[in-house]
Amino acid sequence: MLELLKEGQVYELLLVSKSNVTPVGVVRKGETLHFKLFPGKSFKDLLENNRTAIQITWDAELLVRTALNLSVSISFESSGGHRWISSLPGWLGKVECRREVWKDEIGTAEVLRCEFFPERRLPGELTRVPFSRADCVLVEMAVLFTRYIVRPSPEQRNKILDLYSLYRHLGGTSDTAEYIVGHLKGA
Repeated sequence: MLELLKEGQVYELLLVSKSNVTPVGVVRKGETLHFKLFPGKSFKDLLENNRTAIQITWDAELLVRTALNLSVSISFESSGGHRWISSLPGWLGKVECRREVWKDEIGTAEVLRCEFFPERRLPGELTRVPFSRADCVLVEMAVLFTRYIVRPSPEQRNKILDLYSLYRHLGGTSDTAEYIVGHLKGA
């Protein structure tokens, strides 16, 4: 199943650690997956336990809600120090991480540069939902919103609001999009 991921392309997948689920931008390089993790629950978890799961979903709402630490309805399984979401395909494995300093337009932060070594494939099924342009925009809104939370700026706010207009134009109706915009309008 790893071969389904094109090398060098960024995929938004779910990282399941001992206490958290968060989306991460994953890049396949050969037989391993690479990602960068900013400080938070998963960051701390990986420093304590390098056993993790990386799982696939086509559910943009699940990606966005886990990114924003909003409630989701999922169930978990666990074994041998690993924890994973029931019924979603993916992999169990170990992660090797190194600390680095990351600098960009919102500041400087410590990050973990991680390499995931798949050890076991997780069977599961993906919901058969057609590709939605609105879902892509919702994911991008969430990415920008998580950055906005760290360092608010009028430019970032306007980008998110522009994406929201496009999201609505494309038929998007998510309560999560309304949550993001509600926070921007309250700011």
